Amino acid sequence: MRRTLSSRALFIPPPMALTANQKATLPHRVAFAVPGYGAFMPSRETVDAFVRQVLSNDHVAAIRDWYHDDAWMQENQAPPRQGGRFKLMEQEAATLARMDDVLTELVAPPIIDGDRVAIRWRFIFTPKQGQRFSMEEVAWQTWRGDKIATETFFYDPKQRGG
Repeated sequence: MRRTLSSRALFIPPPMALTANQKATLPHRVAFAVPGYGAFMPSRETVDAFVRQVLSNDHVAAIRDWYHDDAWMQENQAPPRQGGRFKLMEQEAATLARMDDVLTELVAPPIIDGDRVAIRWRFIFTPKQGQRFSMEEVAWQTWRGDKIATETFFYDPKQRGG
């Protein structure tokens, strides 16, 4: 006997009092069930424009132009770096100030799935003090419309001597 779900049996939760960042991290099946949320995703053109800016090595401007005011970043499983776009710009500028040079490479084209984007990058860092090193990572992003809300970087910390 084949069973089907009637529309009455389908439970759609009422709108929840969540922050924008909490909503941005909900799985698709939950995010799309919340009325008024999850309908916006970046276009291929938008993501490609973001990638072009990062490849120009203007990382701070990329954060300024492509991240939401309340965005956060996370390194592997460390706690998220909170404080919003301006705090992220300060942290990025401080990292770059410790370098003589940074070369950015796109290892593979971005994968876009709804409001989630995955990008594989390689960065070659030449620190002012210490040895040059290369780091490959995957950036897992959640977009709200045409801006990034959250970003988690996955990489082997041994690449940077950690």
